[in-house]
Amino acid sequence: MAGAPTSFLSLKGPPVEGGVSELGVSRLSSVLAYREVGVLAAILGFLAAFAAVNPSMLSAEAITRVLNLASDRGIVAVGVAFLMIGGEFDLSVGSVYGLSALTFIELVNHGVDPLLAVALVLAIAAAIGVGNAALTLYGGIPSFIATLGTMWIIRAFIYVYTGGLSRFAEADLGAASLFYRELAGGLATSALIFAAVAAVFHFILTSTPFGNHLQAVGGAPGVARALGISITRVKTLAFIASSVLAAVGGLVYAARFKSVEAVTGVELPLEVIAASVIGGCSLQGGVGTILGAALGALLVSEISVGLVLAGVPGYWYIGFIGALLVVAGVINQRLGWRGE
Repeated sequence: MAGAPTSFLSLKGPPVEGGVSELGVSRLSSVLAYREVGVLAAILGFLAAFAAVNPSMLSAEAITRVLNLASDRGIVAVGVAFLMIGGEFDLSVGSVYGLSALTFIELVNHGVDPLLAVALVLAIAAAIGVGNAALTLYGGIPSFIATLGTMWIIRAFIYVYTGGLSRFAEADLGAASLFYRELAGGLATSALIFAAVAAVFHFILTSTPFGNHLQAVGGAPGVARALGISITRVKTLAFIASSVLAAVGGLVYAARFKSVEAVTGVELPLEVIAASVIGGCSLQGGVGTILGAALGALLVSEISVGLVLAGVPGYWYIGFIGALLVVAGVINQRLGWRGE
């Protein structure tokens, strides 16, 4: 068809099999904007609350810590949100994250060039993404169950391979050290990578035919199929993106700590799914933004740093994130109902 590609959200006329009318699109856009503003308000609110307990929360050092901590989580959250918008889940990202850090360190320790090691790690992650897609799309297994299974399979391999012990980088990481290198003021290169990843995937989602197809597949699969969109292709690419970005997060971790533990990434699925839901992603698919997920990752990291500075025991962190996830879920349901 000549001219600019048509977004499934721009189609006029009555809804078809869950499609959205022009009025519905306008309301939906308002809801998404409101959600992002809400996350930003939460970030500022928590910042003020933590600063009231410990004024050092407003220091440049604390803000930099939040940004650096958010970088690897945020990179993974972008991939998870991308897939959730397409109507699927990936619980294996934490294990892929840990496996990628472990694989990179082991390859470098055995004399493999660091950049070649990076390429191999990303290729392995892409293969895991294809496997998750195959289990879901061809095996007929819900993605929640399929990726829960691969999560534990990969984690079991990590435990067996390491014997539950830490592994350390014994060789120079070369150019791969750029995944995490502190710049002037303490801000790390990983924060810049996070910003670049978020910008690229925001562009893909909002300004390309594939982004339109992803939203259609997640929100109105019947309409997508009627328009000739390959649901299998779109979701497979989204699964690959989720796994590859989890691997990038693992490379950031390896470059930062130059070590990996058997439990590295265990809590990551909760954190990045929480960041995505807090950022406005719908559990039913078809709704969400990359900006919202990125802001959600910043909020999660802000809470982690803020609790430490407030002197709150670290084990309360997961409780805070769980409670925030429940609240965000309720708000999303209410806003989703209003947007229909």
